[in-house]
Order: sequence, then structure tokens, then C-alpha cells
Amino acid sequence: MDDKGGTDRLQRLIAAVATLGSENDLATLLTRLAEAAVELVDARYGALGVLDPGLTHLDQFITVGIDDEGTRAIGALPEGHGILGLLIVDPQPLRLPDLTAHPDSFGFPPNHPPMRSFLGVPVFVGGVVYGNLYLTDKRTADAFTEVDAELVLSLAVAAGVAIENSRLQSRVRELDVLRDRERIARDLHDTVIQRLFATGLALQGAARLAERPEVVQRIQQAVDELDVTVREVRSSIFELHTTEVAANGLRRQLLAVGDAMSGALGYPATFRFEGPVDSGVPDELVPHVVSVVREGLANIARHAASPTAEVLVRVTSGHIVVEIEDRGSGPGAARADGRGLANLSSRAEECGGEMVLEARSGGGTRLLWQVPSLS
Repeated sequence: MDDKGGTDRLQRLIAAVATLGSENDLATLLTRLAEAAVELVDARYGALGVLDPGLTHLDQFITVGIDDEGTRAIGALPEGHGILGLLIVDPQPLRLPDLTAHPDSFGFPPNHPPMRSFLGVPVFVGGVVYGNLYLTDKRTADAFTEVDAELVLSLAVAAGVAIENSRLQSRVRELDVLRDRERIARDLHDTVIQRLFATGLALQGAARLAERPEVVQRIQQAVDELDVTVREVRSSIFELHTTEVAANGLRRQLLAVGDAMSGALGYPATFRFEGPVDSGVPDELVPHVVSVVREGLANIARHAASPTAEVLVRVTSGHIVVEIEDRGSGPGAARADGRGLANLSSRAEECGGEMVLEARSGGGTRLLWQVPSLS
């Protein structure tokens, strides 16, 4: 390294590598990588473009040298066309004294600062291209040098190792979370459910000793509530044992439907879940279940004049059951020929199941929709 200030720049490279190696948060690491590259070769502007999983375009673009106001003025971030795309197609270091003179240059969008000298270097992680460092407008010379390219290449190699370490640490944290989920599930099963069972048995014993009918009734109501609680805890245990729960799982989708219908109903619907609702419903049945709940609640809002709407979704090894009850005007048969309910009946038949709409003994309507779980 024979350019002026080489020793100082080597020290800066060592310091930058040490900083990247000590950073665990991936987002912070990527930002510091772009900043370190700019400082290392005295660039006015710099960016790190992270490739999409298909390695065809830029999925993330981290910039240095342009403030937030300037970034907003430029508009949409680049996707990897023109000069930026050259490194995607051919991941090799690229130095240009004037990027605007290159035949692949697309020019700049409105409000983009002018740029001339260019240095691009790929970043590899685990032998696969992860992204590219883009540096423009060397402050202390008309163009970037071969030494500049060597320095940034060295930084990119260190960054690749740091990014891979960050990924590994993230996986370790995920495994720790899964182990915690398993421990919580085990504790719920071994401790909480057993205590609930014991309490239920004690209450049933007390009911046999009670002499007043109203006391017996209240004790039995408490036992029934404990039974419901046990089923709900078991459902939670199923989901805690699931190693991977989608961010947009079925429970969340159904609760979102309930939120959306609360305005039409005039109150929030009550949901209960039993069994592995997120993990035990095949993907092809999820849209059917969501539609059943949406149409069932809409039917209550339109026709029932009910003060409540209760939804139960139960998933077993053989069946998926949706029960929707109201305490409105009823009976349900009077609404059975509606188009929406006919669609739900067709959905059930299509999946090899059935839909039943019936009047509740205490007033209101009960909709039962059940299909085989296909598993």
C-alpha cells in the first residue's frame, strides 16, 4: 500500500473490521458497513445495496452522505438498474472515473446530487453474493484507486463474516425462544392444568355436600368455567409446541375479522379457540374458515338484533369445527335461504363437511360448520 496516508487508512480498516465484528444487530451492522466504506476511501457518498433472495434486484438500500430530506426529494430507492445492476450481473469490483460516461448509465432521477467517480465492490456471505457497496465522488482525487478497491474488498470480506455471525446468533436466539416455549408449555401442562383439575374435583365434592340448590348451581357454573379454561390452556399448549407460528396465523386472521365486524355488530365478538388452530388447519381450508366467521358475524349484524356474538373454533385430529352463536331474535331457520349462508353450506359440502343452522333453546341462533381436517 503505497499511496499517501496508507498507514492511517490501514489503521482505519482494522478499526472498522473490529467494529463490525463486535456488532450483533444486523441492521446496525449494515449501516456501519456503509459508513466505514465511505470513510475508508474518502468518498462523498456511499450505499450498501442488499440483494433480494433471488439475487436479481436490490431489496434494501442503505445510503450515506444524503440526509433524510434529500432522500425524500429523490423518491423511490433504486432497484439495481444501470451501473448498479452491473455488479448484480457480474459481482466483480468496478472502478469508473466518470460513471455518467458509461454506456449502461441510466442517469439520475430529479433532485439527485451529481456524481462522477465510482467504486463498486460485492459483499459475499457464505460464498453467495449478499449485496454490493457503492461509493461515489472521491473527495481527495478525481477517481478511486486500485488501493481504494483493495481496502474496500478487505472490508467487504470482514463484513461477510460479521453478517454470517449475526445470522448464526439470530438462529441461536430463535432456538432459545423455542426452548422457552417448550418449557412454558410443559409447565402449563404439568402444573396449571393439574391444579385446575384438582380445583374442579374439589368443587364437585363441595357441591355434593351443599344443601341449598342455588349454592349447588353456582358451584356447577364454576366447574363449567374451569372446564372451558382447561380447554383454552390446552389450546395454548398446542401452539406453544408449534415450532413455527406464522405472523399472520389463523387466530390472528379471525380476530382481525372480529375487529372489522365490531362496528356493524355494535360490540366486539367473543372468540374461543380449542386445539392447534394456527398449526392444525391446512392452508387450503384457512380461507374457508375465515369466510365462515365473517359471514356468520355479518348475518348476526344484519338480522339477529343480538346483544352478543360468540365464536368457537375447535381443531381436533379429525375435524375443524366453527360454532357461531347469538342471543337474538331467531329462529335460525328463517334465515337459512340467504345467499351468504348458502355459500357457507356450499363451502362445507365442497370440503366434505356440513353446515347446520338451528335455533338455540334459550333463544337466538347457532351456526355449526364442520369439515374433515384433511390430515
